[in-house]
Amino acid sequence: MTAKFASLSCAAIIVAATHAFHPSALPSSSRRPATTTTTTTRLPMSFMADSSDYKADKSDFGDGADEDPDAAPAPLRGEVDMADVPVTEEIPVPMSRNNVGNRFLAVVLDGSFNKDDAKDAWEMHGDRIALTERHVMWARKQNLYNETFNLESRADVLWSHQLLSSDLQRAVGHAMCIDSPTIEDCREAISRDPIVRSLLGVDPETGMCDVSPVPLYRWRQIRDHTLRIDDGRDGLPNMVMAFDRPEAISDGLREEVSNDHLEYLIRSERVIAAGPLHVATPDKTDPRSIAIGTLLFFNAVDREDAIEFVENDPAARAGLYETMTVHRFNSLDVTGKFVSENLYFPGQNTYQMKEAMEHWGYPVDDLQTKWLNW
Repeated sequence: MTAKFASLSCAAIIVAATHAFHPSALPSSSRRPATTTTTTTRLPMSFMADSSDYKADKSDFGDGADEDPDAAPAPLRGEVDMADVPVTEEIPVPMSRNNVGNRFLAVVLDGSFNKDDAKDAWEMHGDRIALTERHVMWARKQNLYNETFNLESRADVLWSHQLLSSDLQRAVGHAMCIDSPTIEDCREAISRDPIVRSLLGVDPETGMCDVSPVPLYRWRQIRDHTLRIDDGRDGLPNMVMAFDRPEAISDGLREEVSNDHLEYLIRSERVIAAGPLHVATPDKTDPRSIAIGTLLFFNAVDREDAIEFVENDPAARAGLYETMTVHRFNSLDVTGKFVSENLYFPGQNTYQMKEAMEHWGYPVDDLQTKWLNW
């Protein structure tokens, strides 16, 4: 038995079953043609011991017959010898107190919050794109934690993926992974997401945003190096959210197929990250925090390949899932670590970046984050 893929509805419905959210799956009719793979001839390579560079038997710029093997390479314009750069002791990057392994998944589908179909799909897409930059900067500032900036931060945005429509023409939502000590701190952080505030509205008197309609789950990611394939390797990144049949909670089917499911993911050599979704209880050890689904990131050549992969999962074939939703996604850079000093070309400053950071409210003169303030 395989789960059914329902048609996409811009006004998706939140199903209140053990607080589980079952988003409508995207249609499989609008499928992108298979990507043509081009085979290229590669030079034999040998890996350098310091893991920082590669070298080839031949150069792309000549056979090297006229070159003196003992001659020093010509310096680049403005380059300095690293031996002349004085060694200075820097303040270490502070560790966030929020990286506690208490991961929550927040799913924001724009159509779910489109009251009375007030906006069409393209209008919702336009609103989301207009706010994406602010969303990224909110997440970056949320993640920048030290003794003088964002000291009260109680949640880190580990990643934010922009979910795409099945025809890849529109952004239809985003999924975020938030690491936070408590579920209350997680919700408080979400309430300041500019996109969420735009979708749900803000109380004019208090300035607060009620984020209770945003589906929230606890994600227990499988910590195994075999499920760490790079995004986009031999395909394009996809995300599937699969939610169990209500009967699966009592019939033990999830436990019965867990080993076959894991072996299938490992053997595929295409999984980026995976793990079960649990009910988001305040305490992760709460017995009520039962597994209700699966979150899986993987690479696929096209949509047809992605759907075939998830339908052939032993868990799906055994009938574990009631709904399965597949999205292509764009990864947004929410790390906040996006500038560093160029030691090889010290004359090149980054004043434009500093001005931009000051505009977005970063601590441009903060000695705790020197790597941001050159």
